[in-house]
Amino acid sequence: MTVLNRKVAAMAATPSETRRYGGPSSSEGLSGPSLFAGAALMLSGPLSILMGASGIADDSLFAASRYAYRFDLTAWGWIHLVVGLALVIAGLGVVTNRSWGRGVGVAAAGISLITQFMFVPYYPVWAIPVMTLDLLIIFALTRFHVAPDGR
Repeated sequence: MTVLNRKVAAMAATPSETRRYGGPSSSEGLSGPSLFAGAALMLSGPLSILMGASGIADDSLFAASRYAYRFDLTAWGWIHLVVGLALVIAGLGVVTNRSWGRGVGVAAAGISLITQFMFVPYYPVWAIPVMTLDLLIIFALTRFHVAPDGR
């Protein structure tokens, strides 16, 4: 079949015959980047929840010198706990291919990125890898998806 015939056949196809990739109305499932982002959200969320539980349970676990964004460590614990729950909810939305999942995932990962940046003086060995994971999540959720055949 020539290229011209394929294009004519694609334009003549009814909407039910066209193929969609990774969007909210896709019946074929998730695209690779969306699946990665959902799994990464489901990883980053519990990690933030664990960090929040540590901050709430024991204020002597983390320590920092004078710092512009210095909060009480119990407050940091609650912040991380809430952000972690938002990440898990967003991950569930992305993995189940809900229309709101991608937007909530980008927002939750962005907020997590900011809070991890502000938490670097307290525990940089933890905060920097989680910041990297948040950046990868944002990249995977915001990239433009194109079908392999160019449609």
